[in-house]
Amino acid sequence: MNNTPHISVIIPVHNEEKSLPQVISDLPRDIISEIIVVDNASTDNTHTVAKKAGCRVIFESQKGYGKACLAGIACLNPKTDIVVFVDGDYSDHPDEMPRLINPIVEGHYDFVIGSRIMGEREKGAMAPQAYFGNKLACFLIKLFWDIQYTDLGPFRAITRKALDDLIMTDEDFGWTIEMQIKAIRAGLRVKEIPVAYRRRIGQSKISGTLVGTVLAGGKILWTIFKYKFLKK
Repeated sequence: MNNTPHISVIIPVHNEEKSLPQVISDLPRDIISEIIVVDNASTDNTHTVAKKAGCRVIFESQKGYGKACLAGIACLNPKTDIVVFVDGDYSDHPDEMPRLINPIVEGHYDFVIGSRIMGEREKGAMAPQAYFGNKLACFLIKLFWDIQYTDLGPFRAITRKALDDLIMTDEDFGWTIEMQIKAIRAGLRVKEIPVAYRRRIGQSKISGTLVGTVLAGGKILWTIFKYKFLKK
């Protein structure tokens, strides 16, 4: 890969006006070619904050984490070599992005996942239900595909070609695990690296509510079993 790749960052957001400025500020702007903020039906000033920070703002009115990510992908610059996904709640450390992209730039990997389990987590940053849900999902992937993941972390980098080849379809809670399962099936060179994780700004839309937790957990399990037993 070119030593100066075109790097696009996609940030799916829903009511993140308080946290988004810090996320954008901490990104290593000197190596990023474009930042795409996908406003997923926000009712606050998220889009205004993003525009003032010099980001491209895409609007996706249908709620869903995967839906927002798909909208961002659809608007990528044709020159994009590497796509980075990072949440807009400031729970990840955007300044760690070079650690994710360097293994790809060096030509050793196609897909790098930031593992919160392997890294240092601030107390209370990861809800117990999210922690054990990740453990269960990773256990099932190991059982079914004999590949060991430690996390379904949203902070991740992937080559544009690999991303296009995966043909992502999930529109909500199954997005991250769909990508990881499809990466196995496609034979991608995958690496996990430890990343730091802190308490998010604001309440989680998933693990912060009972309904969100149940829906996310159910969708993740459904996705695993779908690709094991139904998808050929």
